[in-house]
Amino acid sequence: SLLQLKLWNKYRVSNIPSLIFIDASSGKVVCRNGLLVIRDDPEGLEFPWGPKPFSEVVAGPLLRNNGQTLDSSALEGSHVGVYFSAHWCPPCRSLTRVLVESYRKIKEAGQKFEILFVSADRSEDSFNQYFSEMPWVAVPYADEARRSRLNRLYGIQGIPTLIVLDSKGDVITRQGRVEVLNDIECREFPWHPKPVLELTDSNAVQLNEGPCLVLFVDSEDDGESEAAKQLIQPIAEKIIAKYKAKDEEA
Repeated sequence: SLLQLKLWNKYRVSNIPSLIFIDASSGKVVCRNGLLVIRDDPEGLEFPWGPKPFSEVVAGPLLRNNGQTLDSSALEGSHVGVYFSAHWCPPCRSLTRVLVESYRKIKEAGQKFEILFVSADRSEDSFNQYFSEMPWVAVPYADEARRSRLNRLYGIQGIPTLIVLDSKGDVITRQGRVEVLNDIECREFPWHPKPVLELTDSNAVQLNEGPCLVLFVDSEDDGESEAAKQLIQPIAEKIIAKYKAKDEEA
């Protein structure tokens, strides 16, 4: 029915089963990943399962691949890429190769940036092998509870996923993978979402994120796509500002 379709679209449900918790008084989403929540907290001890700050969820020791440990408070004041990945997944491995270069370029440019690897590997050996290729930090593989809480916090539904956070721990973009692959030189870092994008193979995934307006232009004529962009840019900016004022996702 139309109502069902509206609910699917409103909550961006792309696979089932999906369980989403909502605050009835405000209508705001409390938690997108209800299935993980009830698996991790069957007793309901953490009810009402609202979003916690990143610094609270990540709290604890982190690893470097040389065996050194550091406290998660070391991430404070940096942009952070939270990287959900696993060695068994080929798209993860190819993204990691690109990401190692991006990480190096961003650090060399003097930016405060750290990447946190949250593993979905199937064994500690596999984690160690994969992590040995990474110059950044990781949640210890043995700390399954903390890895799971981070998955829950961002409603992770597939890997690889790279969530980019600002220095206060707020999400800048959930599309870090697309951004890294589209911006090999990292000129756009930290990749604040653009109101208007050129539709490409790599960013087509954003069509699943919510309602989109797609404008087709004659690609033979370069001037036309620029004119089209200038036409829809102010409209897009206005819509984004409206949702931002309401503290909702556009």
